[in-house]
Amino acid sequence: MTSQSLADLSLAAFDRVVESTAGFRLRQGQRDMAQCIANALSDVTLGDHPDPKQSIAVIQAGTGVGKSAAYLSTSVAMALALKTRVLISTATVSLQEQLMTKDLPALAAVLDTPFVYALAKGRGRYVCKLKLERFAGDGERVDLFEGEEDAAPVRTAFAGQRQDVNPEERRIRLSSALADALASGNWDGDRDDLAEQPESRDWSFVAADRHTCTARHCPKYSQCSYYNARTQLSQAQVIVANHDLVLATLGKKALPELDKCLVVFDEGHHLPAVALDQFSSTMELSSLRWLDKLPKALAEVSEKIQVTLTQDVSTLAQQLKTALFDVGRMVMDLLALNSTGYDGVHRLKNGVLPTAFHDPMTLIHGHARGLSDALESLGAEVKLVAKEDPSQAPSCAVLYAKLGQLAPKLTGVLSTSSLLLAHGPQPLAKWFQSDTSSGLVFLTAHACPMVPGDLLRDHLWSQVRGTVISSASLTSCGSFDYFLNEAGLAGMAHVSTLEVESPFNYATQGQLIVVETVADPKDALAYTREMVAELLLDLAQVKHGALALFTSRSQMKAAVDALSGSLQALVLVQGQMARGRLLAAHQARIEAGQASVIFGLQSFGEGLDLPGKLCETVFIAKLPFSPPSDPVDEARSEWLKGIGRDPFSELVVPATGIKLLQWTGRAIRSENDHATVICYDRRLLRQAFGRRMLAGLPPYAVSRRVSSLL
Repeated sequence: MTSQSLADLSLAAFDRVVESTAGFRLRQGQRDMAQCIANALSDVTLGDHPDPKQSIAVIQAGTGVGKSAAYLSTSVAMALALKTRVLISTATVSLQEQLMTKDLPALAAVLDTPFVYALAKGRGRYVCKLKLERFAGDGERVDLFEGEEDAAPVRTAFAGQRQDVNPEERRIRLSSALADALASGNWDGDRDDLAEQPESRDWSFVAADRHTCTARHCPKYSQCSYYNARTQLSQAQVIVANHDLVLATLGKKALPELDKCLVVFDEGHHLPAVALDQFSSTMELSSLRWLDKLPKALAEVSEKIQVTLTQDVSTLAQQLKTALFDVGRMVMDLLALNSTGYDGVHRLKNGVLPTAFHDPMTLIHGHARGLSDALESLGAEVKLVAKEDPSQAPSCAVLYAKLGQLAPKLTGVLSTSSLLLAHGPQPLAKWFQSDTSSGLVFLTAHACPMVPGDLLRDHLWSQVRGTVISSASLTSCGSFDYFLNEAGLAGMAHVSTLEVESPFNYATQGQLIVVETVADPKDALAYTREMVAELLLDLAQVKHGALALFTSRSQMKAAVDALSGSLQALVLVQGQMARGRLLAAHQARIEAGQASVIFGLQSFGEGLDLPGKLCETVFIAKLPFSPPSDPVDEARSEWLKGIGRDPFSELVVPATGIKLLQWTGRAIRSENDHATVICYDRRLLRQAFGRRMLAGLPPYAVSRRVSSLL
């Protein structure tokens, strides 16, 4: 089949979806998007080929375009014709749910060729039945499931009592309840299917984990929730996943090989941030009791399988612990901790590790490498015993889990120390941090790449063949340049871009009011005081639903504290209850004819769909600049300045422009909506960078409003 016939076939599938869906109205922008996808995906070479063709389509589709219908119909139809698969990656659970419960079933009902679709989740979303059995049972509970709460962090004068009372008993009760649910058939082992979600720290003790899993050699393999889900995935032509999982499993077999399938990244603007997170590394400098357990675990396992350790792991562990404590003390001095507070971050200027840290950090890396080699070697021996003597598989699974429970901490030490010692043309962001969240000081060391585009180009784009990247916010200040640079796509010949405008008439459906405050937004105290006063006046005019977005928790608290009794009854504050419950309460108020306003932070500026009366006004307290203290952003700005570039214009302004586009996008969600956006930051009109951001927003009717203080 030729490229043109493939493109025609997939576009015909889109047309069929439009024709077959009751009440569905064709939008030209949506068909343009479908045409772009059909053309891009039809001209690629999948599988092994000496000179494969690659195509990456970057498409911004404004709110209301119907981008999921456009990319699903075209990509699925083409995959079925090519007898391959489609991997769809998203950033949010809500979009995954929409795809799995609404969009894909609707598509399956229309296409002539049947297909199977499935949701891919990380291993950690499933219970490990071996762990669960040992935790919930009355038999021996070995210490392989001991966790971070057994650690001994550095004590300070502010150390208080821990809130948990006998966490082991709490976890045993949880494990017993989960085991009963599994045994009765009321639960399938998927955390997301539980009516009540357990705390993450408790779930981690029974969650499946690659470090503790012997796979086919585990006595619970045939009943394993994770591997049963993997089996279902292998039978699916369409797989829905998330960006974290896709990047975390590169080079592994958890998902289809990217050069042998079609790939769609929806909510693609998240990819750069996810890449930085995936390739960052952290190690603990204070909670080190795991190093006392490690040699004991190695000795016990080696004795039971009758293998002699080739290294003195007890000495190595003690030496590593001593070196980590030495670095921890140096970090305490570096952070200049004193009686006024212990929280702090010390970023290493230009990514250069101080000379005094070189020798102890080199020792840390060397000792960690020795222990890691011993751990991996012994783990391989355990698997070999299980393979050669299946009767020992159950006991070997427990022994392997005992080793694997300690592997992540050791891996963190090994990778972080390596990055801290590394030098390169583009320095890494490196910093030390202390936290006193529980009255105890926890010291950590961190290292992270600064340029996400390099990571994505090397690890992701080098593998994919036919790819669509879609989002409602890929342009910033009216250009794709920022996203293409951040995503590592700039200058690549096989990358195309398309901007599809929203079908909404923003000029008639909405207005953007910029309040000219007297106070300079840089004067945080005076500005917040004036902004809150203006906001209170506007809140009194709310008749139905509204959303107020703040750039910091302190800013939101100032607004909450200033609310009068009548306004207090009007406002729902992020954090007062779970997100789902808060949104349900907001909707219930509106349906009952009451006014309701949601106060939220930056996470509420994206992904909220509040059409009609649910959100007739969006209040933006301040332009959503990222906190200036972020160590990665600081390091990158420092590096750019050092090579003669302007980080504010190059990074800060376009990143803020994308956030502002997302925030204002909460206002108008349908062709029948009418809404107002009120921004209290005068810089949007007064400053050149503000006007750049404004140029990237939908064409609202823009007006100024003088502050009530004038």
